[in-house]
Amino acid sequence: MATPRINRPASALRSGRVRVVAAALVSAAAVGVLTGCAGLEYKEAICSHGEYPALAVGGTGSACFSDKEEPSAGYVRYPTGKVPKQVDDKWDVYWNTHTLDKDGKIITAPDAS
Repeated sequence: MATPRINRPASALRSGRVRVVAAALVSAAAVGVLTGCAGLEYKEAICSHGEYPALAVGGTGSACFSDKEEPSAGYVRYPTGKVPKQVDDKWDVYWNTHTLDKDGKIITAPDAS
């Protein structure tokens, strides 16, 4: 025995499709917001705009100096290509356990734990 066909008006079919499409778009937007925001992470800069970081000779301390001045006594500029830009970036973490000696050679920091 054949099952009877249900005849629905075309407008009912269209409104059902609209609801399905709308629900899919809302779901996609929610996924985008949830996963997109997870990828956005605030990173604190080591120094303010117009400043650069300098390393304490023989220790792991650092300070920020104006781009217009040289570091004060006891501080030197980080080696080219090894300058930390953001807190906990690759070079910030590296310089927690390394420093420069008085001759500018990279050494393990004496106060590294």
